[in-house]
Formats: sequence, C-alpha cells, structure tokens
Amino acid sequence: MKLAIFVNTTREKALALARELVAWLKERSVDYVFDPQSAAALGCKKWEKNTNLSRDCDAFISLGGDGTLLLASHYSRSKPVMGINVGDLGFLTEFSPDEMYTAIDHLLSGNYSIHTRSQLEASFESGEPMTSLNDVIIEKGTSSRLPDFNIWLDNENLASYRADGIIIATSTGSTAYSMSAGGPIIAPKSNVFVITPICPHMLTVRPIVISDDKTVRISVDSLAGEFPVKLDGVVKKMLRPGEEVSVKKSSQMINLVANEKRNYCEILRKKLLWGHEHPTGE
Repeated sequence: MKLAIFVNTTREKALALARELVAWLKERSVDYVFDPQSAAALGCKKWEKNTNLSRDCDAFISLGGDGTLLLASHYSRSKPVMGINVGDLGFLTEFSPDEMYTAIDHLLSGNYSIHTRSQLEASFESGEPMTSLNDVIIEKGTSSRLPDFNIWLDNENLASYRADGIIIATSTGSTAYSMSAGGPIIAPKSNVFVITPICPHMLTVRPIVISDDKTVRISVDSLAGEFPVKLDGVVKKMLRPGEEVSVKKSSQMINLVANEKRNYCEILRKKLLWGHEHPTGE
C-alpha cells in the first residue's frame, strides 16, 4: 500500500508528527509520498503533484485539522482518507495522535470501516464543475451595499434574501460555517442540504433544510461588484451580477476512515462540550 500524506504546515506539532510517522513507515517498508507543500516544509524529496496522488496512492493521511482533511479529500477521489486531529475542534478528523499508529496498522491490514460522505457540485455558466465536501458559499465581498441573493429550488423560486451571503452545506458541513451562522446541526448521511443566510437583513429569514435531490440555483441582484464563491473555504470564482451558480449533489463521494471507538453523538458531546459545566473562574 502507498500512502499520500497531507500536513498542516503552519503547526509545528503536525510537522513533528509527520517526521515521526515517516520513521515509523520506513521501519515497516511502507511506501508514502507527501503533497508538494508538505514535502517542502519537511525538506522531503518524496512528493508528487496533487493531481497524481489519487492515481498513484491507495489511501490518504491528513495530519492537521478539518481544513487539512478537506484539502486531502479534494484530491482523494474515492480513496480512503484518514484524519489525525492536530487542530483545535476537528469534527472530521476522528483520530487523535495517540491513536494514529494503531489506526494506520488497521488501514494497512484492511481492517477498517468507512464513512461515505456526499459532496456538492457547483456549476457556472462557463468552466468545469467543482466539488466541495462541506459547503458552497456566496458572499457580498467588498460591496458597500447588501445585495439580493435570488434562490431557486429546481425551477421554483424560493426567495430573494438580502444578506451578507448564502451558505449551501451538506450534512457533513452543517457543523462548519453554517452552524456558526445559525444553521442546524444535521446528522451525517442525512439525505439533505441546508441553505443558511449570513446575517440576513430580515429577522423572518431562517435556514431551510431541503432534500439533496434538489438543484439550488443562485444569482446576485446588484448593480455592480463581484461576489466571491467559496468551496470549502477557498475562493474559486468571482460571481458577476446576474450570473448564476448551480449547486447539486455530486456523483463523487468521499470515503472517510471511521474511528470505531467513537460515534457521532460522542463527537458532538466532546467537540461542543455538551453536558459540561462552564468554568466559574473560581
């Protein structure tokens, strides 16, 4: 088995863990490569272009937070992705550094299970469709006035939202930006998306959960300006006034290696501190 390894290069703890992992893999004659950015930060010559990793590697390892795992999953196609949490919150990175070697042993032996997650596919009037695991976000950008975001579900007009932006999130992405903007937490594998407005001008505007067989079409009603379209937090395009973006369920799925010692309810309790008393400062 050959592993592709992505590292959060801004965290020294992640870089140190990567060096330890390399020594561990060499002892067991397990082949590996890094993505170019990680290899450069580590001074390692074993790397390949991101676009070749899915073709040449059997599984992906992410050392960092959810952002690093999202980057790895973008190139993994259908290959298994294991997330080692070296970040802060980490909803998607299910394994701790202490669990890493046991988890990789199971991966190498084929003794592991998978969480299959849906993705979004965003299409524009020109260019190739793009995918994201968490969300597609359209923001007002530097516009001095709040634009109107016109939204259709298939061919039915839903509403025109005056807001700082619109988030379309998968169930996986419901605990990311959408939750911060007031959207609901949705259990993974639920066959739904959530549309969450960012700071809407009207108090009656609320997030809405829709079936994932719907196509969400969005255009921006504004006299001028360009509006950033972000996929998993990365700006991929600037939308012009009147230009439409179409978002639907992608045919490509992401396969995350599951931590069988945990379940989703435990992850919510641990990450969101549910059931924990807040410190009094005494």
